[in-house]
Amino acid sequence: KKEPYLSFSKVLGFCPDRIELYQEAVTHRSSSVRSPKGRWINNERLEFLGDAVLDLIVGEYLYIKFPTANEGNLSKIRASIVNEKGFMRLANEISLGKYIMISNAEENNSGRNKPSILSNAFEALMGAVYLEEGLETVRRITVEMMERVYPKIDLMTLFSDYKTSLQELTQARFGVTPEYIMVGSTGPDHKKEFTVEVLVNKKSYAKATGPSKKEAEQEAAKITLEILKKGQ
Repeated sequence: KKEPYLSFSKVLGFCPDRIELYQEAVTHRSSSVRSPKGRWINNERLEFLGDAVLDLIVGEYLYIKFPTANEGNLSKIRASIVNEKGFMRLANEISLGKYIMISNAEENNSGRNKPSILSNAFEALMGAVYLEEGLETVRRITVEMMERVYPKIDLMTLFSDYKTSLQELTQARFGVTPEYIMVGSTGPDHKKEFTVEVLVNKKSYAKATGPSKKEAEQEAAKITLEILKKGQ
């Protein structure tokens, strides 16, 4: 009889049997953990495998869900899910952060909430599920979670690459590309907030703040898109 290992086994729909796989999946490289055979372990190899499996599953899901979408649109939608932020959202859906084994330094640096650590652990977890239960189980878990996290999956709501969309719009309408200027940052090094301004044709359209310059740019681009689409 299988013994349950993690309390989110109910979410996965089965009780893990190959416990060493799941221990490895939730072990960050900063943590000093050895396997029963004495080797140092971390989740990077399982992350590599899980990334490939998830890329296939999400691609297949979108191919079936959007039978008339072209390759370019399918690629954009997949990119909006198969990324650090997207997998972080799936990791948070099962409270994966509280199970991750990290060093004291990472613990003190809010490591359990870091998008990169959560995303990598989710990929590694799905790699472990794939090795124990196979592709169909990973597909079931991933699709169920995606449909909870993204209750409205369609071409518009999943396009999160606002910078690309804004550039396409401004090139078509004005013949120029947007300019992003970082106008300030606040907070300590481990918890900075960046503020970015968007200029189109040297005109300021929006400012936005985020935990990284990239996220601030995306949010500013999103606001600018909304303004331009309203004809302002």
